[in-house]
Order: sequence, then C-alpha cells, then structure tokens
Amino acid sequence: MSVLLAGGGTAGHVSPLLALADALCRRDERTAVLALGTAEGLESRLVPARGHRLALVPRAPLPRRPSGDVLRLPGRLRSAVRAAEEALDAVGPDGADVVVGFGGYVATPAYLAARRRGVPVVVHEQNARPGLANRLGARLTRHVAVTFDGTPLPGAVTTGMPLRPEVAHLDRAALREEARTRFGLDQQAPVLLVTGGSLGAQRLNTAVSAAAADLVAAGVQVLHLTGAGKAVAPAGLPPEGAGRAVYRGLEFTDRMDLAYAAADLALCRSGAGTVCELTAVGLPAVYVPLPIGNGEQRLNALPVVAAGGGLVVEDAALTATWVGGPLLDLALDPGRLAAMAAASAAAGVRDGDERLADLVERAAQERGAQERGAQERGAR
Repeated sequence: MSVLLAGGGTAGHVSPLLALADALCRRDERTAVLALGTAEGLESRLVPARGHRLALVPRAPLPRRPSGDVLRLPGRLRSAVRAAEEALDAVGPDGADVVVGFGGYVATPAYLAARRRGVPVVVHEQNARPGLANRLGARLTRHVAVTFDGTPLPGAVTTGMPLRPEVAHLDRAALREEARTRFGLDQQAPVLLVTGGSLGAQRLNTAVSAAAADLVAAGVQVLHLTGAGKAVAPAGLPPEGAGRAVYRGLEFTDRMDLAYAAADLALCRSGAGTVCELTAVGLPAVYVPLPIGNGEQRLNALPVVAAGGGLVVEDAALTATWVGGPLLDLALDPGRLAAMAAASAAAGVRDGDERLADLVERAAQERGAQERGAQERGAR
C-alpha cells in the first residue's frame, strides 16, 4: 500500500500524521509513506527526524476574510495542486493508493489533486469544530474520521486522536518514581504540571509565577513548562530544602510522557492534542481555552469536563488569586483528584492510530476492488 499523508504547519496536524505513519509501517513494513508539507512548517523538521519522507508544496492558505490574498489564491492553489499531484506519483511505483488529510494549508491541494486522479481520500479532523480544509475534504469522500463525538462533518466516524506510542501506552504509576527523580521533585508531595504547549501560554505563565510561592508554601510542587524563550523567575520562593515541595521551571521538555507521569494535576490550554493526551494517560486537568480563534478549544474540553475528568476556567478568570485559591485546594485534595483521574482515563482513547489505520486500509482496499472490477469488465 502507498499512502500520501497531508497535514502541516502546526504540531496539531503533524503529530497525528506521524502517529498514523508509524502505525501503518508497523502493520506492514512494505507500506510506502510520503508526507506532504511546507518548508516553513514543523513538518520540515519533524517528519525526516522520524524517518519518513517529505515532499514540499507551496503554501496556499484559504483567506478567512476579504483581502489581497483572495486575488493571489488561484495562482497559489494551482501551483500547490501541481506539487501535490507530483507527490501522488512519487509515493510508490504505481502512485498513491490513498490520501489522508489532517487539515491545514497542505490538505486542500492534496484533496483536490486526489480528486483529479481518482485517488480515495480519508479525512481526519482533530478539533471539535472542523477547519476550512477538512470541511472541503469531507465533501469529496465518505471516509471521514473525527477525534470528538459530535464534530459536524457528514458521515464521520469517531476514531479519537492518533497518539505517539510513549504517551498512548504510558503507565503513569509505574513511571512515577523515575519521572519525579528526573525533574528533581519530591516523591510524596503533590505535583501540578503547568503547560501551554511548545509555544507556552502567557496567561498561564503570569498567573502561576505570581502564585508559585503560595503553592510551594502550601506543599504543592510545580513543574512549569513555560514555552521556548518564555522562562519566568517567580519571586518569594522559599529556599530549597525548607520543605518537600519545590518549583521547577523549564522552557520545554522532550519527555512529556515523564512530565505526565510525575504529575497529579495539569493546568493547560485545551488544544485537541493536549486534551487527548491527558485523557489517554488519565491525568485530571484544569483547561483554560484559548480565547481567540473559532472557539474549538472550549469545545475540545467539554466531553472530559462533562465526564468529571477536568474543569474549564475562562482565560480572563485565570488569575494568581484563582491559582492560589480554588486550584490550590484541588491540588491538595487527593480523593477528588483520584476520582477525576479515573473519569479522565474513562474518557480517553489510546488506540486512535490503529482505528484510523483501519479506515485507511479499507479505503485503499475498496479502490483495489474497483480497479479489479474495471479490469475484469474490460477483459470481457
């Protein structure tokens, strides 16, 4: 089987693409995979680093409002579709058997190129509210997968999010001691993990740094991932050794699995990847949806919140006072955290990569059956 995977620009598109690529290759080492991306996106670094091939297309963003980009779109889109067609031919000896799109700038030209060539399309939408590219792609195929129940795409089946294996198969309890040792944390005191993703979140950083001294003084440890270039230096922290609880500030870590294993509670944004990883590992969370965009982050968090595995706090309400009050009380309540952890785990999906791989294989098999039928009819 030869598969063209299209999705780039952000980790939200690239991470599930890589998880699916890995799953397909695990199933059959003869599977040919080619990822389609842009030179500017994260995929230009992450895809080759994972050992997969990458083909580039020029960016052709769909304008969300009237601007000069509307006039430039046709030319850009034609160039991108041509590049996507070349990638279709380059996947394997006989071209691509199926195209899988994850949304973003790269997906639209891939969908249009596949339609021209008669190649089946599989769409995977990560967010509860679909983007423009996947709304278009879903009109061109009946193979549509979504992460969250109720995502408004026609004929969609819920597969969950394809996750990297170290997260999907994480045993938090088994790795707890190793994880806390790695980050220099006490083995007994509760740990609050704060993360705004790879870029960080200023609102979270400001509120937590202002309340860090109160958290530590009350016996709550803080593992604060601030984001690249956004280190903070909280004031008033007690000297280390004055108590079991400590504050650990890092710009980032390449071992998020250990960060999850070390933590008892997370304070975070609610991007689809974050929500799906936290529920997969059963970590309770306070979600602070990004207040801009089309509101998808709030929708992403609602299922786990409804199940009892998390809370939603509006961005404007996340202050140092709230962190040092309700959040501190939650972090010091092991019974409530245990109940939330169980609810979070019950809402999580760990095998999203395998579920999506099943759908991809079905789409490719249907195309093979159609081609064999056409050959048989031509031979009569």
